[in-house]
Amino acid sequence: MGLRYSKPTPEKVVNVVGLPRQYHVFNYFLRNFYIRHLVSKKRRRMLVGGYDLDMSYITDRILAMSFPSERMRAMYRNPLWQVKSVLDMRHPGHYKIYNLCVEESYDPSHFHGRVEMFPFDDNHVPPLHMVKLFCESVRSWLSADPQNIAVIHCMAGKGRTGLMVCCYLVYSGMSAEEALQLYAQRRTTNNEGVSIASQRRYVGYWSKIVNFPRGVDNGPPEVILPQPCSRELLRVRLYDTVNTDSVFFVLSELQQVSSQMYQPSVEVARNCCRPVKQGYQGSSRPRYYFSYIQNDEDKDPDAEKPRVVVQMDTESSVIYEKTCLDYHFEAPLLVSGDVRLIFYQKMFGGRLFYACFNTAFITSSLLQFSIGDLDKVGSKGQSICGSSFCVELLFAPANASSTEIEVDDYD
Repeated sequence: MGLRYSKPTPEKVVNVVGLPRQYHVFNYFLRNFYIRHLVSKKRRRMLVGGYDLDMSYITDRILAMSFPSERMRAMYRNPLWQVKSVLDMRHPGHYKIYNLCVEESYDPSHFHGRVEMFPFDDNHVPPLHMVKLFCESVRSWLSADPQNIAVIHCMAGKGRTGLMVCCYLVYSGMSAEEALQLYAQRRTTNNEGVSIASQRRYVGYWSKIVNFPRGVDNGPPEVILPQPCSRELLRVRLYDTVNTDSVFFVLSELQQVSSQMYQPSVEVARNCCRPVKQGYQGSSRPRYYFSYIQNDEDKDPDAEKPRVVVQMDTESSVIYEKTCLDYHFEAPLLVSGDVRLIFYQKMFGGRLFYACFNTAFITSSLLQFSIGDLDKVGSKGQSICGSSFCVELLFAPANASSTEIEVDDYD
């Protein structure tokens, strides 16, 4: 007997030369796939031509998408070259892109020069004459050839894109609510399309000035832009506030710049709302308070609008039932056109919420915004709002002649 020694066999060599590169390539695409889906949130995506893109057909001829990006931004937005490849494959020679971004652009030659710019600020609203020009351009392009499509995008491809798409759908014959609902269904998975209140408000404004002449088939609708209307702002009030004794605000208007489509926001006033003191009267004249009170359920269960309570400040006013912060302008502040009102926790930084409106659509001396009518109300904003919270803007009576709607010089 003896020990048997087995002949050593060479170890099996695994070829790992290509493994690291394959791993890194796979990891790169997996990481980009995850990041893009994370950034797109509840927006619908399309798998086409082997690409996963943040875009959706709202109708057969209207395509909404996020920004076609280059370099680092392409890691989490639609890569421009992929967008170009898909559009050239599906709609060769028959697509036109509408860029709504003011903060970013690209070389139109990437898309054969078929790019138009209608820029306005993110999370905000455009002037109505820009909406008119946009709708006329889209209609002209789609009417030129039955195969043509319009591709519309902002940065995320949701808010600004949704506002302009919905305005075009209204221009095509839909009601504002029908347009908003269709966009929400086609663009998002959670049925929340245009979610910013001011943007929805402007779709409603647009629907009021678009008219379809009787007896005219397939013709363009008539758009009657409101004549510029100035109003005198007397007071800013926050009704039913909690956890604060001061709120700052900045009031600005969109200013038209010659030979430029974009209209920048220009500040016209800034100040601070402070608590209303009982018995205080700023002048010898009687003063009236307008305050927001919810409808009494037992009296009018079908009412959709809140009641407005009007009482003199010499009485036990309803404003003393809740904490109110307000600011009275020493001299009436003249505001006109598209107005933006932003509220801050501090004079610099700490934005709470904001609202955009057009003075031509103010129908009375009082303009009210409940929480649902305000934009970007985050946790900071909600922390100062009581159960009956609202923002009230009190205006002087309007000049009757200035409220008439006429066609202006934007045609």
